[in-house]
Amino acid sequence: MGLAPLQSAWAQSAGTAAHAETDNNGAVGVLPEVVVTATRTPAPLSDLVADVTVVDRDTLERSGAQSVADVLTTVPGIEISRTGGPGLVTGIFLRGAETRFTAVYIDGVRVDSQATGGATWEAIPLAQIDHIEILRGPAAAVYGSDAVGGVIQLFTRQGEGAPSAYAGIGFGSYGTGHSEAGISGASGALDYSINVAHDESKGFNATTDAQRFNPDKDGYRSTSGSINLGWQIAPGQRLQATLLANNLRSQYDDYGYDRLAPADDWSTYRLRTAGLTWSAQWNSLWSTKLSVSDSENFYQNRPSFYQTDTHLRGYLFQNAWRIGAHLLTLDLERREDWLDNAPGQGPFASPALEASRSQNGLALGYGYNAGPHSLQINVRHDDDSQFGGHDTGSIAYGYSFAPGWRATASAGTSFRAPTLYQLYSEYGVRTLQPEEGINGELGLHYAQGANSASVVVYQNRVRNLIDFDYGATDCAAWYLGCYANVGHARYRGATFTASRRFGAVTLHGSIDVQDPRDLDTDKRLALRARVHGHAGIDWRIDQWQLGAQWQASGKRYADAANTQTLGGYGLIGLSASRAIGRHWRFLARIDNLANKNYQRVQGYSTPGRTFYVQLKWMP
Repeated sequence: MGLAPLQSAWAQSAGTAAHAETDNNGAVGVLPEVVVTATRTPAPLSDLVADVTVVDRDTLERSGAQSVADVLTTVPGIEISRTGGPGLVTGIFLRGAETRFTAVYIDGVRVDSQATGGATWEAIPLAQIDHIEILRGPAAAVYGSDAVGGVIQLFTRQGEGAPSAYAGIGFGSYGTGHSEAGISGASGALDYSINVAHDESKGFNATTDAQRFNPDKDGYRSTSGSINLGWQIAPGQRLQATLLANNLRSQYDDYGYDRLAPADDWSTYRLRTAGLTWSAQWNSLWSTKLSVSDSENFYQNRPSFYQTDTHLRGYLFQNAWRIGAHLLTLDLERREDWLDNAPGQGPFASPALEASRSQNGLALGYGYNAGPHSLQINVRHDDDSQFGGHDTGSIAYGYSFAPGWRATASAGTSFRAPTLYQLYSEYGVRTLQPEEGINGELGLHYAQGANSASVVVYQNRVRNLIDFDYGATDCAAWYLGCYANVGHARYRGATFTASRRFGAVTLHGSIDVQDPRDLDTDKRLALRARVHGHAGIDWRIDQWQLGAQWQASGKRYADAANTQTLGGYGLIGLSASRAIGRHWRFLARIDNLANKNYQRVQGYSTPGRTFYVQLKWMP
């Protein structure tokens, strides 16, 4: 969708300071000096072996995107699926792995649906996000269940410096409107950031079949807010509280359209996250962190009624000991999940469902970084109230063999517990076992100044895949079928990235070549291209930041049998932004310049040529 200046972890190996670093696409922005997603403890980018990308705040500001998924489309290793425009059901494929195989956090708070499995990406408000960390590759030895394909963590704004405020408005195609405002700063021991935003669009027809579905426009309305408060209780002692909320209503097209009595179908989402963390640096060697988190993921559609509500609660006690080049970590974690599905309507509707479970985890980690060597080892044991114990582990090694050059290798295991719906609904089977993965990867990276290149090859094999088996009879709805551990999959591929700077011009791009495959049928997994990638150019002229980008995807199969094909596509985007005076910033974007007609999911529309302009006051 937009230009995406990204910062890869390995690009820091040249040793320049992160806060002054020019990113891989040539844009100079404020980046976090440390990331937390790779090991769950703050670590300098230059120390990481994991394949991590940071999307910084400047990238988000200049993207002009309407959703988090639109930003992620230009991150290496990521594809998306969506049943229409922003606000409708969205899936993320990280290295080809299904949405449920990516663990998602907002400010350290786990976000998930125990009905469908995976985060509801359409409900995460981009306007509240400061930066994003993407970890490619399994991380169950650090995070426990769900991190089979990787981890994506989103962070809200944090206050610092003198008090400052901002406000902005934007307008675009399809009746799109955006408004936002916020204030942040720090005073003495307190820091704060308070932000609100409203987004809406009249949209376009979500489906391509005007005979079987309502041909109306399918728009959305989203109102979101976030609060991030910090209190430095004493030297080395900090208390931090985070809150995020979003109410989203989006139109969609349901089956059973009657032209004589057309229905206007609506979905309602409610996303809430809350976290409270106490961090303590007891001495130069030992630090601890104690956090309590809670999230709610609510979904309802009407007039065809369905309602599901997922609550997650987490408790985490972290310990870290830094001794010279060595880092030892010990984490104790508890996760509690609740699912509440309202009873359906009609004679064949699903019954009400209330279910819960818990997981207790113990994780140990060891890191070493000195000279050209980097080593990270993690092991973890999880005890689930439904299926018992599960062990995972990972090891990663990096070697800087020449100035600017680094080779990496890693291996790890992972698992995802069945959802509560898969276990306890009328289609559920209580003896389902976790889906389990084993991954290996090799990488070669180069970074000197603003120039960089890398190649990472990987293979992730997953067994005990849970799918709906129409021939199974082990559940209450045996006459229709049941969930079962019936599948095996292999996610294999290579990611190539490069960036080159010529004065005020920066060229950048990435290519993913992959083969996500169902090993039982030897068919490529649906909605995933054999090749996808992007290429772009950024150009600074005086006060202007100009950009152009080409995003491309090869053909994909719409079904598991590989009998229906979705054609490949290439999308061109243009952008221009500049500061106006001391306090204003102007942004203009054109996406899908050639008005390409394409589909991400068969039968569902995508936006044509779109325009967007934004004016922001930032004193």
